[in-house]
Amino acid sequence: MSSFKTIELSDPRFERDGLRHVTVKTPNLQGRGNVLLYVPPSEYLVGKNIPIVILLHGVYGSAGVWAMKAGAHLTAQKMMVVEKKVPFILAMPSDGLWGDGSGYAKHSGKDFEKWIVEDVPKAVQEAVPQTSAQSPIFMAGLSMGGYGALRLGAKFSKKFKAISGHSSITRWEEMDLFVEENISTFAPAEKEQDLIDIFIKNKKELPPFRFDCGREDDLIEGNRLFHQQLLEADIAHQYEEFSGGHEWIYWETHLVNTLLFFQKFMFTPKP
Repeated sequence: MSSFKTIELSDPRFERDGLRHVTVKTPNLQGRGNVLLYVPPSEYLVGKNIPIVILLHGVYGSAGVWAMKAGAHLTAQKMMVVEKKVPFILAMPSDGLWGDGSGYAKHSGKDFEKWIVEDVPKAVQEAVPQTSAQSPIFMAGLSMGGYGALRLGAKFSKKFKAISGHSSITRWEEMDLFVEENISTFAPAEKEQDLIDIFIKNKKELPPFRFDCGREDDLIEGNRLFHQQLLEADIAHQYEEFSGGHEWIYWETHLVNTLLFFQKFMFTPKP
């Protein structure tokens, strides 16, 4: 029995490059939400409980953007098919498509947090039989999606094996750089707006995490500050800086850093 009122899956006859599309109806969005999946070839899906990697997009984006602008599925495919890494499913959901970006927070009568943390894994489990409620879950994102991945990963720490952020917004006020909506009208709770606050609050239960930013990115100072705050709070983490700005070529290039980091915490599912 489905967890959703309705679920619509793409027809396997027309799926290409391992991409599979799923749409579900959920009370958390008061409507439908989309998830684009990358499912590796069947010979790599031996056993059950295949790991799930959720990739969150930034402002202006949607479910297909990680694949269509960064080739995320091709990066994942190369790791599994050519480099023989532990197989996993990529899940690339929309953020709920509110305004320029929902911020992956709870507001406007919709729970964008539960959409990501609860609904998306369930949608993957129903769309890919080799996954289950026991599949380890990882999460990463870029810009607003980096903020969402790190914030939700820290807040719901028991649900994730590891988390990562690229060019992440680290303080809610930085949303104002990107969206036309008044950010004060849909902000998270006050003590959850800056990443450092929620990381300190959940310090004892944090999953392993990393984040990076381009040196030419307007968000670099916020990422450096977050890194320094984590050091001062004695919170273990991995932070890296690379050449590049707030742009797709940067995220296309450095997604591999996240996926290799996640591989450290994956296991090969048993037959």
